[in-house]
Amino acid sequence: QVQLVESGGGLVQPGGSLRLSCVASGRIIFSGYTISWYRQAPGKLRELVATIFSSELTDYKPSLKGRFTISRDNAKNTVYLEMNSLNTEDTAVYYCHIAQLGSWGQGTQVTVSS
Repeated sequence: QVQLVESGGGLVQPGGSLRLSCVASGRIIFSGYTISWYRQAPGKLRELVATIFSSELTDYKPSLKGRFTISRDNAKNTVYLEMNSLNTEDTAVYYCHIAQLGSWGQGTQVTVSS
């Protein structure tokens, strides 16, 4: 069984930056999996933010491309989401997800507010 644990969320002012981490534990060959970040804002549906494939190719929600960067460190079983120029619309709980395993983390809260 794989566990995903997100961290790095918090309160940040508009225009600020955060880096989220997602660490996978359990019996997993981490490098072989596609990992995604999702987010869910209050009263809204969960939406896909970014994906990184085993090839390290990446894909983004079009409106976030250029501000958000997804990366991975397979040696650490970790995926990162670097978020820059944050605005209030980025406020949400951010989750990492491995679709092939049906695994979700518990989420980390990101709040952008002055």
